[in-house]
Amino acid sequence: MKIAILSRKATLYSTSRLVEACRQRGAEVMVLDPLECIVKLSKKRPEVFHNNERVTGLDGVVPRIGASITFYGLAVLRQFEMQGVYPLNESVAIGRSRDKLRALQLLAREGIGLPVTAFAHGPRHAEDVIKEVGGVPVVIKLLEGTQGMGVILAETEGSAKSIIEAFSAANVNIMVQEFIREANGSDIRALVIGGKVVAATKRIGRPGEFRSNLHRGGTAVQIELTNEERSIASRAATALGLNVSGVDMVRSSHGPLVMEVNSSPGLEGIEGATGIDIASQIIDFLEQNASYGKTETKGVG
Repeated sequence: MKIAILSRKATLYSTSRLVEACRQRGAEVMVLDPLECIVKLSKKRPEVFHNNERVTGLDGVVPRIGASITFYGLAVLRQFEMQGVYPLNESVAIGRSRDKLRALQLLAREGIGLPVTAFAHGPRHAEDVIKEVGGVPVVIKLLEGTQGMGVILAETEGSAKSIIEAFSAANVNIMVQEFIREANGSDIRALVIGGKVVAATKRIGRPGEFRSNLHRGGTAVQIELTNEERSIASRAATALGLNVSGVDMVRSSHGPLVMEVNSSPGLEGIEGATGIDIASQIIDFLEQNASYGKTETKGVG
């Protein structure tokens, strides 16, 4: 089995853990920086070059594509898909998850609980958007933010309108959500592999911080999900077509609500809090499905 991991740095915790899991299984593994890849298109065959060498013979690819390089990273991933390489998460599914508004639309279509969310074009609708989510306080989010960046809590109508107007003037797309006060600055991260929740943590923001992201100083502890929470996490991952994802939820007075579905969930926080070897489960899933795909292809031919 030959596996490529698309990642900017081999030394990142999640990347190094996945490399370790590959080697433990005797798989040949390489880390490819997406920005160092060249995509070559021709009528003969699709090709990918990394550091001037053609990448060949891959069975599976693990995309660890940061939000800042989504466009180019997905172009590289699509090229591998065209070659018949099995992707841990498909490019189309990652694209859905990175467009926060599109992701919420798909989740809502499946009847999955969400914070009340509003989106409008231009600052002239600021008052209406705030009203539609139940009034202040409201959470204002950039559609392409990540790790808690681009997420602002506006506690007064004046500040909310000013923030909305400022983003609109900068031609930045945002959405406005109701503030779930009872969450008390905490949320749940459920790690889903192949439609099954394999680990879950409760992430708690540092004092005075309403965002619970570990990158912003939050802490994580292992928790047991309810059957409803497990079902919602699985359904959310399936709705976006993700084989591996981190589903973020909050416990509200009207049940669990999905905040976001992450297509490249970090492993450090959840492995550290739970002691579960998630990297190995990811590579096991990849190997099983990549091998199955090859068997199916041979059978057809």
